[in-house]
Amino acid sequence: MLTKEEVLHVAHLARIEVTDEEIEKYQKDLKILLDEVDKIRSIEDFDDDKMFSPTDNQYDLKRESVIVDKEQILSNVPKKMGNFVEVPVMINE
Repeated sequence: MLTKEEVLHVAHLARIEVTDEEIEKYQKDLKILLDEVDKIRSIEDFDDDKMFSPTDNQYDLKRESVIVDKEQILSNVPKKMGNFVEVPVMINE
């Protein structure tokens, strides 16, 4: 279980406020999460030869880099302010 100080530190980094009940809950939940991360870290590097796929898909999905003029892109934007693209707000305020 994590200490109260560790949970408060994580909450500070996430910019969230936590109650005493939430601290107790997060002490257990964050410990479980960190244990799972440690399991992933303990996995040895895998060998590509051991990787397999149910298909023999050999397509090359790489594409050429194309340089596009900034003005050409901005000409297709419905709303803009200078060089910035205006996007609709997606979060309720």
